[in-house]
Amino acid sequence: MDENPSNGKSGDSSHRSAVQWINDDDEIEMLDMSLTIDPPNIFNRVNSADIIYQARQKKCKLVGKYVMGDVLGEGSYGKVKEVLDSETLGRMAVKILTKRKLRRIPNGEQNVRSEIKLLRKLHHRNVIELLDVLYNEEKQKMYLIMEYCVGGLQEMLDSVVPEKKLPMHQAHGYFVQLLDGLEYLHGCGIVHKDIKPGNLLLTLDHTLKISDFGVAEALDIFAPNDDCTTGQGSPAFQPPEIANGHDVFSGFKVDIWSTGVTLYNITTGLYPYEGDNIYKLLENISRCDWVAPEWLETRLADLLTNILQEDPANRFSLQQIRHHEWFKFAPEATCPRVPVPPLKGDSTRRSTVLPYLEAHHYEVDRDYAGVYFTEHDINEEIARQQMQSASLDPRYLQSGGFDSLFSLSPKAGSRHVTNNSGSAATTSNAPVSATNSKRARSRKPVSCISWRKWSHCRQS
Repeated sequence: MDENPSNGKSGDSSHRSAVQWINDDDEIEMLDMSLTIDPPNIFNRVNSADIIYQARQKKCKLVGKYVMGDVLGEGSYGKVKEVLDSETLGRMAVKILTKRKLRRIPNGEQNVRSEIKLLRKLHHRNVIELLDVLYNEEKQKMYLIMEYCVGGLQEMLDSVVPEKKLPMHQAHGYFVQLLDGLEYLHGCGIVHKDIKPGNLLLTLDHTLKISDFGVAEALDIFAPNDDCTTGQGSPAFQPPEIANGHDVFSGFKVDIWSTGVTLYNITTGLYPYEGDNIYKLLENISRCDWVAPEWLETRLADLLTNILQEDPANRFSLQQIRHHEWFKFAPEATCPRVPVPPLKGDSTRRSTVLPYLEAHHYEVDRDYAGVYFTEHDINEEIARQQMQSASLDPRYLQSGGFDSLFSLSPKAGSRHVTNNSGSAATTSNAPVSATNSKRARSRKPVSCISWRKWSHCRQS
């Protein structure tokens, strides 16, 4: 393709751009490959500074009335993304499930149907709430719209290196909320069976939410007791009766044991029973010979000893836990709380839907698509932000850390912008501005969602 002279004069062709952009497959086929490729070396070495990436333009996507955002997490069942309710502007999360993945998981479809059935009738401050369910028969997808949580206990524990534990006063507050939610579930005749830090989520105000009811069981309302026959929870949090393979066991006492293991884990960073493999782990649990360490706080050690009893009949009930001295008197705050770790460098967990709305309502066009950056620029940006993080620069938290990197915003000092003819030129400290567009655009508040514009969105 033709290149414009770098000095802007059509008659002077002595200085040409070092980068040529070929957008047509026919032009590629017409290239003389003998001149382009060094015959002895089929694979030519390319300097990282010459590899140019183009910022991916964000496209607004609707699922029903919900505007899709970025991925918050991913598990065996599917992805979890942030969404925005276009009617109420409420911030929510969606769990995207595909039949293809569910068929690969034992009892996958059955567990999902059971979870939906249970969540529809649960409404408590410390239990995750299911707000809506959408189906897409063509794509074989299911969308579970749930209330938004900024993170989870396991995520927080992993961010505390190397202790992997929470301050005692913070762990006490979460444990109190866990007991409130568990008491509500047991009052509704529901056994969770998989209480662990990974299934305990947190909202912006640090309200704990019990989530993941895939293996939960609803007891029959006419059942004389809480007997259960199946246990599918995480092995490290299972009680001795399940490790020993009992056919029938108390469902409520299973949850209480898991609650005790969770409390021990978030306060010490350890597990009462460990093993090199799952068989050794279950063998150690079945022996039930755990003794509280001497360094553990006396009241907490006494509570854990009564919760982690081998005989379910001797194991503390929820009411006995509530009346225990450690539960009734919160420890003093001797150190700062562990914050929710940043998501992709954003310590404030800002909405990931807003960039999609900005791209849609501000009608971002070629000005955005013409921004390029190299791998060298990316590595420099990573090194710069890591140095800021290591030095505990307060501006690092204010700027959102690695947010600029993951949003593919190039560094101001080294940005490659293409002109209208396609040739590349290097600009220095030139801010990206929408005023370069050939036509004027009316700017609207981002928070105002206009239904007139939704016809351009890609519907799912």
